[in-house]
Amino acid sequence: MSVIKKSAVRIASLAGATVAAIGLFSAGAASADTFVPLPGGELTHTLPNGLSITARIANESALINPSMGSTPLHRNAWVSGSAQVEVHGAHKGTKITPGYVVGCQVDISGGGANGGAGVQGSGDKVTGNLSSGGNLTLGPGQATSFLLLDIEKPDVYGDEGHSFANKFTGPNGSVTWSDSTIGLNGCAGYAQARSFVRVEVSTEQGISEFRVWGQPFSLG
Repeated sequence: MSVIKKSAVRIASLAGATVAAIGLFSAGAASADTFVPLPGGELTHTLPNGLSITARIANESALINPSMGSTPLHRNAWVSGSAQVEVHGAHKGTKITPGYVVGCQVDISGGGANGGAGVQGSGDKVTGNLSSGGNLTLGPGQATSFLLLDIEKPDVYGDEGHSFANKFTGPNGSVTWSDSTIGLNGCAGYAQARSFVRVEVSTEQGISEFRVWGQPFSLG
């Protein structure tokens, strides 16, 4: 079977979307948690065989604590959102892999995907509180990424296996996360994070992969 590799397609936000006003949840300005509503992103991608796929990041937000333990070297954020994919035609299976890129004093306009968190789910929709995914240590000029999903299931030999994507064969599938943790240590300068959703579609002609990106946001 041939493999069709598509370059990552980046999109900062929905067309015409703007970032809403930032609100503070706690009284003290110096230690306040900051709620950041995010516009997410949407992309419609057409394969060479004419199959159209729409992928979006929706209902995205972050709650940021810029200085845990009274030290500027530590930040903590709780992120929420939903990855939604619609396949407008026949396919052999589509995988949704959501994650985040985190950088310290570095441009995060791109990114990779490795690491993991914990969630249990099956079928065309996965929901849950995804935690422990992003406990990171970064210095200036460094960036890394992690995946939100770690679904346990037996491998072909019956041993414990792990999947970092939700697979569906119908017209649509989704993954929803709530208060997933991003903990960053060691970064003395500015830090940013950015969501992404990797979509892999299998058809009779091969496999195609692309990504939709959310808007970068400051971790303080």
